[in-house]
Amino acid sequence: MQNAVVALIVLVAAVYAAWHWMPAGWRRSLAPRMARWMARSGLVREEREAKVARSLGQAGGCGSCDSCGTCGPTPVSGRDGASPSARR
Repeated sequence: MQNAVVALIVLVAAVYAAWHWMPAGWRRSLAPRMARWMARSGLVREEREAKVARSLGQAGGCGSCDSCGTCGPTPVSGRDGASPSARR
């Protein structure tokens, strides 16, 4: 029984990690299918299927290469390697 519980925990952790580090395009295309499967299997109500699909399709976290807008352009440094604000 303990082995089954540990195997289930490891499986859930592996699925979570794979979903989190999956490219954003794949996650957005798989989210509606996953939500549909969850609604058919009774894990979520069918009225909430669209909301679940939206939340599953969102970016996993920082560094997931989605267009969240947090990565700005890199500052341009001068020829001497110092930043423009340090030369003032």
